[in-house]
Amino acid sequence: MSLFSKKRKPVSHVTGETDHHHNSGSNGSSSLMEETVGGRHPHHPLPPIPTNGHHSLPPSTPSRHHHPATSSNSAASVAKVTQPKLVFHCQQAHGSPTGLISGFTNVKELYEKIAECYDIQPAEILFCTLNTHKVDMNKLLGGQIGLDDFIFAHRKGRPKEIEITKSEDALGLTITDNGAGYAFIKRIKEGSIIDRMKYINVGDHIERIDQTSLVGCRHYEVAKMLKDIPKGTTFIMRLVEPLQAGFSNIGPRTNPGTAKKSYGSGKETLRLRANGPARVEEAPDSVVEAAVEKINSLLESFMGINDADLATQIWEMGQEKTNTMDFAEAIDNSDLEAFGFTDDFIFELWGAITDAKAGRLRK
Repeated sequence: MSLFSKKRKPVSHVTGETDHHHNSGSNGSSSLMEETVGGRHPHHPLPPIPTNGHHSLPPSTPSRHHHPATSSNSAASVAKVTQPKLVFHCQQAHGSPTGLISGFTNVKELYEKIAECYDIQPAEILFCTLNTHKVDMNKLLGGQIGLDDFIFAHRKGRPKEIEITKSEDALGLTITDNGAGYAFIKRIKEGSIIDRMKYINVGDHIERIDQTSLVGCRHYEVAKMLKDIPKGTTFIMRLVEPLQAGFSNIGPRTNPGTAKKSYGSGKETLRLRANGPARVEEAPDSVVEAAVEKINSLLESFMGINDADLATQIWEMGQEKTNTMDFAEAIDNSDLEAFGFTDDFIFELWGAITDAKAGRLRK
């Protein structure tokens, strides 16, 4: 019998199989203009990102055009208030001029704006990273963008088909998705089946398994499909690499360097939401970061998914709750119910939340 008032869907635990990254998106539309200005190749150091007002929120100012009162409105008319646009810098990761984009409220709209800026199709964009042109999964753009973050768009490169025999229970893949219909590899477990196949790389989009297209599938759907492949089965995985500059896309996987350079301060972020407008928020503090990191690790070990935005949603859902029952009920009454969290997993999540609130977790 379930420990909670509502029976939860059973979910088998997964260890080391796959994980996912979730980005929400809706099909809203916006018609702000973009422009492309001269830039430099992202493989050379970028100049400091200017803080010229594009990435701040100055007080709204009244319009110069004031309309006098009419006979139908005896009160003085109120001056029109205009909200300043947030404008972000972007480049294509393999090299391009710098573009300016604005007017998006979710990931799908962001891709549309970038595509419009560079006269390409939105479907050409696999994913975006922040402040680095490298395929760095720690810098993936999710549901939040720092107001001075520099966006790099990674486009489709060459396709490849790999024959894989599932000789072990787990393939050793971590899967994420871009919030716009593409699932791709976020991490490869050392010593795993996939790790031994040197032409499969982090950042590769999983386009098809045998004859089944995965375009439009969410991360957890791809994870389940890979997990459900019987041990001993041989299958064909069609992958699409991110486009790279020069000759760097020829040859097997190499170990990435450890040097990292960040251009964003992250003091304020633009929070992208699936439902409702984007809004500017303060960057998460150390308690929130530690909680999200812990919840994310639980998502990976229990369910084979890794999703910073989902982890943030779980933290926010449990932050104001005082007991496990209320927390479980809140999940069951939300869109998270579709994940079928088990009772054991709910207890683990609640433990992470209470540890974070008590200051027992440190980032």
